[in-house]
Amino acid sequence: MNRRRNLKYVVLLGIVLSLAGVLWAQRGPDKVLVVNGKTIESPVIQIDGHSYVNIETLAQITNGVIAVQPDRIVLTIRPEASSAAPPPPPPPEGLSKEFAREAIAVLAEMREWRGAIGTTRSYNVPFTGTWPQDYHDHMESSLQHVAIAASTDSDHDALQLLGNDFENLSNWASEVIAERQALNATKTVDPNMMQNDQALAKISSCSSFLSSMLVSGEFADSPSCH
Repeated sequence: MNRRRNLKYVVLLGIVLSLAGVLWAQRGPDKVLVVNGKTIESPVIQIDGHSYVNIETLAQITNGVIAVQPDRIVLTIRPEASSAAPPPPPPPEGLSKEFAREAIAVLAEMREWRGAIGTTRSYNVPFTGTWPQDYHDHMESSLQHVAIAASTDSDHDALQLLGNDFENLSNWASEVIAERQALNATKTVDPNMMQNDQALAKISSCSSFLSSMLVSGEFADSPSCH
């Protein structure tokens, strides 16, 4: 009886050892798991051409949580929190429509101011009242509205040229008024004085250039606006 029991144990042991040998033959060498450049300590086991990893390691990799229940194991993967704020949207290129609209309106007012000064000068009409200064003050206020509308780098670059044109026009108007008040007959009775006025020609050229640039929507530069 004892010999039969011992024989049974020997047979069982042999079967177990055989199965272990088969499994060992099917299992390949363990490999190291690397995720996003980080080496995971738990190895990857390969059996019969398939790779297996410890479920706790899987939870560590995926930022998950394991819940062991009587009939199942639940792995919940939580979304990885991002500490970096999303990048700001790129600034718009070119001239903004709001800025171009405001600037074009100011250029029209500046042409009106230039025309009023030029007409008074051509007909030797004295500058009476405060209207020349009123024009100047109104232009300054309008330029402030244009500056508020500037939102792109191109807007600010164009605003600088518009400001240069205003400054040149303001200086020219002041010189014309001073000449007229001093009764400089040489200049006030010259029939070609408007055509020969280089400062006025530069102002007019800059104004025409700015109008074309604002309509195109793309910033450009011109020596006439400096």
